Amino acid sequence: MTTTHNVVLVHGGFVDGSGWQRVYHLLRQDGYNVSVVQNPTLSLAGDATATRQILDLQDGPTVLVGHSYGGAVISEAGTHSAVSALAYIAAFAPDKGESVNTLIADPPPGAPVPPILPPIDGFLFLDREKFPASFAGDLPLAEASFMADSQVPWGVDARAGAVSEPAWRSKPSWYLVATDDRMIPPPAQRAMAERAGASVSEVAASHSVYLSQPEAVAALIKRAAAGTP
Repeated sequence: MTTTHNVVLVHGGFVDGSGWQRVYHLLRQDGYNVSVVQNPTLSLAGDATATRQILDLQDGPTVLVGHSYGGAVISEAGTHSAVSALAYIAAFAPDKGESVNTLIADPPPGAPVPPILPPIDGFLFLDREKFPASFAGDLPLAEASFMADSQVPWGVDARAGAVSEPAWRSKPSWYLVATDDRMIPPPAQRAMAERAGASVSEVAASHSVYLSQPEAVAALIKRAAAGTP
């Protein structure tokens, strides 16, 4: 099987595409063409449109990668004809009619509760004091604190956006479970990966696995590009 050489990276809520820099460089040094989507994070439909615009620019088969809420985005946008494979990085993988809201509605007993503050003018933030432990527990405190203080407002309409036709039902998928995640419980990650029929890998990392374990993330993406479990 010919290895796919195009990769498109999609970020999640509360952060922007610059967080992919370490993964980007690892993939680039191995010869991949890498593009990064900058989601407006106002609505799922808008973020899917932004992703399709980048997919339109690709010159061949592409691995579409999503972290966290970005998993909902790639589930919606991944039906694009350029997409050859999906890679979920500690990400939501909604089914038809599901949203991030519905997937987090009934957390398992004892699961960590993300410190999402009540919406302000239609946007969500994480509690800055609790952000490091919840979102980036395995990063240096200074880096996690910077992330907390540079949060991107996440639109409530984005979190509530329902997927129309989930791409994982028609495209092969890979999933990286972050076993120390305190935003999306690892059991929920495993359940979504199993439902999607994904090839699963696990790594001891926080929700910010793409920053703390970029080698593991890049390795999963390369497996998806090669079509190997």
